[in-house]
Amino acid sequence: MDREKVLAPFERKRAYMEDRIEHGIEMYRKGFATLRFSTPDKQPLRDVHVEVKQKTHDFKYGANLFMLDEFKEKEQNDEYKRLFAEAFNIATLPFYWDTLEPEQGKPRFAKDSPKIYRRPAPDLCLEYCEANKIQPKAHCLNYCSFVPKWVPREVAAEKQLLDKRFRELAERYSQRIPDWEVTNETWWGYNHKFPFYNEPDFVEWSFASAQRYFHTNRLIINEAHSRIWHSAYFSRNRSPYYMQIERALAKGSRIDSIGMQFHMFYRAEEEAAQTAQFYDPERIFDVLDCYALLGRPIQITELTIPAYHWAAEDEEIQAEILSNLYRMWFSHPAMEAIVYWNLVDGFAHGTVPGDMKAGENYYHGGLIRHDFTPKPSYHVLKELFGKTWRTCLSLDSGNSSSLMFKGFYGEYELIVSVGDRTVSTTFHLDKRRKNELDIVIP
Repeated sequence: MDREKVLAPFERKRAYMEDRIEHGIEMYRKGFATLRFSTPDKQPLRDVHVEVKQKTHDFKYGANLFMLDEFKEKEQNDEYKRLFAEAFNIATLPFYWDTLEPEQGKPRFAKDSPKIYRRPAPDLCLEYCEANKIQPKAHCLNYCSFVPKWVPREVAAEKQLLDKRFRELAERYSQRIPDWEVTNETWWGYNHKFPFYNEPDFVEWSFASAQRYFHTNRLIINEAHSRIWHSAYFSRNRSPYYMQIERALAKGSRIDSIGMQFHMFYRAEEEAAQTAQFYDPERIFDVLDCYALLGRPIQITELTIPAYHWAAEDEEIQAEILSNLYRMWFSHPAMEAIVYWNLVDGFAHGTVPGDMKAGENYYHGGLIRHDFTPKPSYHVLKELFGKTWRTCLSLDSGNSSSLMFKGFYGEYELIVSVGDRTVSTTFHLDKRRKNELDIVIP
């Protein structure tokens, strides 16, 4: 790769990008909290010392969990679980209809279900997520490219069976999985084998059915990257995806979040030319500013930035690209989540599982190498969310019985002391509330 050519779009507009990042993060990702100190009989306390330690982020960052317990060796599976939990707080779980219910009426829900590559059973995934305090997210209720062979290719029958699928999934998982992608990649014009896809109410029907069963869950629409960020498809409020969402909302669909993919699946020799418009900071912010007008939060639902080879320079370029992208997305007020796609090299859809050959069919888009050693990109993301964007402060109230601090939104531990008296408490710094806390010190 030619480093300068690949990174040129960022460099040409570096000043614009950094200005929006700096101001956006300060304005939209952080808030002020007021702490007031008193005795049990409501007497104000002064000269209070407070250790402020952020424990979690409200912003979600993660990857798909498709390789959970999918590796040959126990050591590999254990390392995958450890690396995932150390870096992320959200996981996308596979709910592809064709592999979740390959035989009609016999869904693979249970953790001991027969294995299918890259499709771990939901119960297994949920057990891991809940044990590691990772928020699960379901992908996807009605994805026309993954329909079981036993489903009749007739619209009325397809709708009836989809309705049954929605109901069964809601009954079993709606209380454990808050976010559900409802439709995905609806631009695929070639999928003539699934007649319902071509019906004008495909999106609206899918969301109406999801709303009927997933009463308190968040419902997400999702689309491929080229139909969102590419100059041929981005025409502000006349963009096809924008108009699809706008039409669905006008017809009463409850779309709670807008999903956007960002897969850079381009050959190494074409990388600089093909990715230039996608890495343009002005284009990225224009797209986000436009879709934010729909009044819904935005998620980067699927993300891949290849390193192409295990060469140090390739991996450093991947890390720098991801640093730029994550910082831009994190700074935008409409963004609520970023989900990287495949964590480990060599195990993506369409590759030979674990094939060590570095060729056309080998996947180098992970954050972890095939040998389970982290790339610079993995460390970059851990550094951003674990240190750069994490608030830890040591404060003194002085001659006041209160103090104020600014921090990133999330859950905090507060250790409060006056003389030899100490109390500990938790506090959620929430952008939707006026953050005030009265702390009583016996």
